[in-house]
Amino acid sequence: MRKSIKLPGKKISLFLICCLAMGVSYSQDQHYAVGADLSFLKQAEDNGFVFKDEGEGKQGLQIFRDHGYNWIRLRLFHTPTRLPNDLEYTIALAREAKELGFRFLLDYHYSDTWADPGKQFIPAAWEGKSHQELVEAVFEYTCRTMIAFRDSGAYPDMVQVGNEISNGMLWPDGKLPENWDNLAQLVQAGINGVHASCGNNPCPRIMIHIDKGGDRAFTEHFFDKINSYGIDYDVIGQSYYPWWHGSLLDLRETLYYTAKLYQKDIMVVEAAYNWKPAEYVDKKAPFDESPEGQKEFLEEVNRIVMGVPDHRGVGVFWWEPAVSRGTRGFFNEQGNALPVMEVFDRYTRK
Repeated sequence: MRKSIKLPGKKISLFLICCLAMGVSYSQDQHYAVGADLSFLKQAEDNGFVFKDEGEGKQGLQIFRDHGYNWIRLRLFHTPTRLPNDLEYTIALAREAKELGFRFLLDYHYSDTWADPGKQFIPAAWEGKSHQELVEAVFEYTCRTMIAFRDSGAYPDMVQVGNEISNGMLWPDGKLPENWDNLAQLVQAGINGVHASCGNNPCPRIMIHIDKGGDRAFTEHFFDKINSYGIDYDVIGQSYYPWWHGSLLDLRETLYYTAKLYQKDIMVVEAAYNWKPAEYVDKKAPFDESPEGQKEFLEEVNRIVMGVPDHRGVGVFWWEPAVSRGTRGFFNEQGNALPVMEVFDRYTRK
């Protein structure tokens, strides 16, 4: 039986309603994830941007599907004021993806805006709450939103409880390194909320996501602490951007060592590279910042993940390849797909 955090009496009714689903089976889908975080795709298309493959305009999701992509990752903000990624928007995009046969990784930010190692803002609706009240809020919000996905026919296959939580989440309550006990309770509350939503569905796999793809020592320290609390998770997620996170050898060492040490499945759940000069203007780059260099980067990252011992490397996700501007996406300014889109053709086409 999965662990549950005890809640005060006034919250017990919702807890019992949600926990009617506890004890059902858990998804153990091991298909290799050819993935993309496409959280802005719907907004781009709603604003009239046309994605093109070999010059032909197509639905953005279909282009990715045509090139072997089988997972979509979508972030969810609590109550965003500027960004589109609220519950209604995210459900709509998840449903479109599910209809095309994608599996779905849901990324909870537990914030109204971006949450990452440099910032983890508490949602405005939760400001002023005590630690125990935040634990309750995380459980109830996770359970409620997961049920909304389930009832809409867009139930996730995997869930991240927090985004890049190397320095904790829901600051200052769950900020690291000073508040490890609080962070552990917040993370487990989110996991309990996921498990409580499953109904007759296999429960999604749980990912813990940090941003240390090239830092073996930090990764070991972080997951030793997570494991010391008995946190109940299935997959280790890493971000890897070489200008921040080290060399490809650093990535290989971190992933290989982590797989052997923890016997957990591992994904590079965020990766990106530029198709024109941006990060390496004044220093030598591991690959040319060009369309071909971007493609070579993804090929090398994928080789490293596929080579993780014991088949523990289970997928790669590109971060926001379907943006209508910028230099890290898969499309140029005219909307035409770049060579990087073809990386997985060799693996998936028959």
